[in-house]
Amino acid sequence: MANSTDSSKKAPLTNAEKQKRYRERQKNLGKKEVRGYLNDEALKCYELISEQTDWTDSKILTNALRLTYAAYKNGQIGLLSKWLQKNNL
Repeated sequence: MANSTDSSKKAPLTNAEKQKRYRERQKNLGKKEVRGYLNDEALKCYELISEQTDWTDSKILTNALRLTYAAYKNGQIGLLSKWLQKNNL
């Protein structure tokens, strides 16, 4: 039986410790974490996009921001906003 005082073995990391290390690695890579809560309409859109694309939460958010920015840069943000309102999204 192994000696319980063996200092070469480390205790396994808890989920919270793993998450903290992951967030620190991402931050060191220059990535920014963004959090939020989805309303019912946005959640339906998220579910459809997720099913159709197999994208991660991060990829969906990244692409949503990039597409919104593209609409803004091309003078189409008003058109996009009107479309969302017209379609109750």
